[in-house]
Amino acid sequence: MELHFYKYQGTGNDFVMIDNRALAFPKNTNLIQKLCDRRFGIGGDGLILLEQDEATDFRMVYYNSDGNESSMCGNGGRCIVAFAKKLGIFENETNFIAVDGLHFAQIDKDGIVSLQMKDVKDIEINEKFTFLNTGSPHHVQMVNDIQNFPVKKEGSQIRYSDLYGAKGTNVNFVEQLDEQTFRVRTYERGVEDETLSCGTGVTAVAIAMFVTGKTKNDEVNLIVEGGHLNVRFQNENAQFSQIFLTGPATHVFSGVIKI
Repeated sequence: MELHFYKYQGTGNDFVMIDNRALAFPKNTNLIQKLCDRRFGIGGDGLILLEQDEATDFRMVYYNSDGNESSMCGNGGRCIVAFAKKLGIFENETNFIAVDGLHFAQIDKDGIVSLQMKDVKDIEINEKFTFLNTGSPHHVQMVNDIQNFPVKKEGSQIRYSDLYGAKGTNVNFVEQLDEQTFRVRTYERGVEDETLSCGTGVTAVAIAMFVTGKTKNDEVNLIVEGGHLNVRFQNENAQFSQIFLTGPATHVFSGVIKI
C-alpha cells in the first residue's frame, strides 16, 4: 500500500500529517511508530490524521511517536489547521473537533495560526511547581540556567515519579527573562524526550506564571528551542478562557511511502 503524507512543523515540533477522510489509514501502533522513526521512517514527534466530522470542518486524531493515541497537542493543532487550509477545507477561520473538544482557529496570509485552547480552571499550586491541564497534563517548574539544564534526565524522573502515577505527565522547565517573556524547555511523555516546542506546554506555562505572580500580563511571550510562541487569555477569579496559542505552522515536504 502506498501512503501519501505531508510533513509539518510548528516551532520545531514536527508531525506526519495524513488526509484520512476516506478512513483508509490502518491505525496500527507499530506502523505509527515506524512512520515517526527518524532513521527508518518519515520522522516526527507525532502523527496526525485529518478525518471527516459531521458537526465541524474536520476531526483531529493525534498519536505520539510511541504509536499511542494521546491527549491534545497544541502545536499539532496549529499544524492541522495549516494542513486543512492547504487542502481547501476552509478559508481563514475554522472549527474542528479534537480529543479534548471543540477548537476555533484562524490563519493569516503568512501562515501564523491562532488556536483557541480549552478553558482552564483547576490549577494546583505547590511550593516548587504548578500543575494544570491545558488539553494535556503539565508540570511547570522554575529553574536557573535553563540553557544547561538536564531536561531529559530531570523531566523523565518527574514524568515517571509516584507523584503522577502510571499515566505520567509532561514536564516544563521555565526561566523568566522579563515581565512578559519566559524561556521554556519541555519533556514530552509519549515522545519520552525533550521536544523543540510544546503548544499545550507553553499554554500551561503562561497561565502558571500568571497565577503564581511571575507576570501580571494576560499576553505572554514564550521562547522555545524551536522559535517563539505567544499565549493570550482572559482571567476571571482564576478561571481562564479565550486562551489563544499563536505561532507559525509550516509545510516542510510531502511524499509517498510504501507501507
